[in-house]
Amino acid sequence: MSRLEALKQIILSRLREFYREPAAIFWVYIFPLLLAVGLSIAFSNRPPKPVRVDVVAGPQAPMFAKILAEAGVIAEVHPLDEAQKRYRTGRSDVYVTVEEQGLLFGFDPTRDESHPARYKVEAVYRQWQNPSDRQMIEARETEPGNRYIDFLMSGLIGMNLMGGGMWGMGFVLVDMRVRKLLKRLLATPMRRGDFLIGMLFARMLLLVPEMLVLALVAHYGFDVPLRGNVIALILVMFFASVAFSGLGLLMASRTEKTETVTGLMNLIMLPQWLLSGIFFSSKNFPDVVQPFIQALPLTQVNDALREVALEGKSLTEIAWRLGILAIYAVVSFALALRVFRWS
Repeated sequence: MSRLEALKQIILSRLREFYREPAAIFWVYIFPLLLAVGLSIAFSNRPPKPVRVDVVAGPQAPMFAKILAEAGVIAEVHPLDEAQKRYRTGRSDVYVTVEEQGLLFGFDPTRDESHPARYKVEAVYRQWQNPSDRQMIEARETEPGNRYIDFLMSGLIGMNLMGGGMWGMGFVLVDMRVRKLLKRLLATPMRRGDFLIGMLFARMLLLVPEMLVLALVAHYGFDVPLRGNVIALILVMFFASVAFSGLGLLMASRTEKTETVTGLMNLIMLPQWLLSGIFFSSKNFPDVVQPFIQALPLTQVNDALREVALEGKSLTEIAWRLGILAIYAVVSFALALRVFRWS
């Protein structure tokens, strides 16, 4: 065989090896395409959104809100605590109090959308007032809970709960099957239900403390607030870990190759990375896809974490989100138990 023919065969063998690898095809071709499509939808060119302003309730608040609305601003009147809560959760761009000496803004200077909103409100206010009157316009920084880092940390915790649950169960189980360890367990009197439950609880015992450490680092290292109950936060992590571990078990119940289970898990996780509000709000996507987004388990996890940590919501208020996660956990585990095989 000539050197040229040998080189040709080496190249062909490498290409065949690559295209027979589902995971490689997914990460090289499919993943960048899906990422580009998802981000282009979330940040597609469209007219600028109207400025959203909350006017703190007071004697002049209804009149000023009406003036803002006539200028094209979405303005609502709320008590101070409600206005602060709405700003923390991204439902307004800035909140403002109309005082005798002028305006008093509450906003986070690190939030980009707050600055144009403030300038718009100032411009409307100056037109509303007599130009000869000198009115003071002040701004104050809001307390922690309005910053991007506060939004991001909940998303990162949710992402780690999903990745740890699915990879820690799905990949490990398939790897045990590849190494013939499950066949050895088949020779024992162990029931497959007991085996799967043991795997599930072992993973949860590892996952929840990991996430609690991350939450503590966020709180004490970056001043991310925790306004809700710690027990509620732990329960959200627990339900999330059970749901994602159940999905990982289901993906691995009959899968015989680690490459295959990797592709299946990526297929499940990729839409949630893009849509479920890890790095930016899921509200950036069109209303037509919102029902699908809300049906994703990671969306419920991220929203529940933010509602407990940033809004201080009680366990009763997030119970419906935990219910959705419980449905995912029960259904996926029941299906995994039904279709699981040792070899």
